[in-house]
Amino acid sequence: MATEVPTVKIPIVDISGYLTGDQAAKKACAAEVRDAYENQGFLQIVGHSVSPDIQARFLAAVTAFFKLPLEAKKRIAQDNSPCYRGYERIAGQKLDELDDNATEDQKEGFSIRPERPLGRFLAGPNQWPDPSLPGMSTFRETYMEYFDAVHSLSKNVFRLIALSLDLDEKHFDEFAADPDGICLCRSHHYPPTPKDATGRTRGVGAHTDFGALTLLLQDTVGGLEVLHKPTGTWHAVPPIEGAYVCNIGDLMQRWTNDRYRSTMHRVISPLSNTDRYSCAFFNDGKLDQIVEALPGCVPEGEKAKYGPLKVEDHCIKRYQQSYGAGGTVIEAPVKTKMESMITTQQVVA
Repeated sequence: MATEVPTVKIPIVDISGYLTGDQAAKKACAAEVRDAYENQGFLQIVGHSVSPDIQARFLAAVTAFFKLPLEAKKRIAQDNSPCYRGYERIAGQKLDELDDNATEDQKEGFSIRPERPLGRFLAGPNQWPDPSLPGMSTFRETYMEYFDAVHSLSKNVFRLIALSLDLDEKHFDEFAADPDGICLCRSHHYPPTPKDATGRTRGVGAHTDFGALTLLLQDTVGGLEVLHKPTGTWHAVPPIEGAYVCNIGDLMQRWTNDRYRSTMHRVISPLSNTDRYSCAFFNDGKLDQIVEALPGCVPEGEKAKYGPLKVEDHCIKRYQQSYGAGGTVIEAPVKTKMESMITTQQVVA
């Protein structure tokens, strides 16, 4: 008898009541978040604080950027940045964790982080397109306005996660709001796959996010899919206008001692003549944060599944893996290399 394929639906959580401070809404939202992350690892949030106006202006700005001539975009290529920001070429990254022979990701991107001096891993200045180019006169201002709005939202989502774990609501505040944290706002453009093509384009291969929390804004084209691990089947995450797909990454799974799930997902571009645009905001928090099992996440009488891990060490390893597969070399800061050598010597001793 054939195994019945389950219907997997991504929960939709309205957080408007939580944001107004309603105590009953806080409790209800926390319970929905707990259920989603214990079972799916994904949810979509509506009723949030990012206005439709800034979302629309941001997507319009992103669309204008990706329509620029390739030579204009290459002037601010990620390869020119010592802190790996700016334009990312198609096939510059390969995220597939299920197929070693998979092709590189068929997307292009543009990344920014907080403006900082060079020094720590991924810290430094952003690159921006020439404002005299078509549609670029307010690109920087719009992108930063959007960054700030979603960063603020991410801090509230961390507070909901804390409540869902029966922790103090502000438990993650220092981690999520650290001014030197490695938040990333990366917009994507997926070229269309014509309807007469023989197969769908692999936009992003199957992977889990390796940080703590991701907030994804989709347009209406679709293509995001999540893996139902028990059956090995893939299920679409239908776009909801204005909503954020909100999933945890490997760091949060480790932090919760596997109580919450970092779920495998991918983007398979639909057969269409329409370009797809999206933007992922990653709040991977404080570089010096030591991640170890949270209170209440280790069953009585058992030991934690993982030892302590520094966020910076984890991110260096995973960035080098994913970008290295696409031919992009990510260097660790010299200081971090030396610290790792000292740590290794101490362990050996």
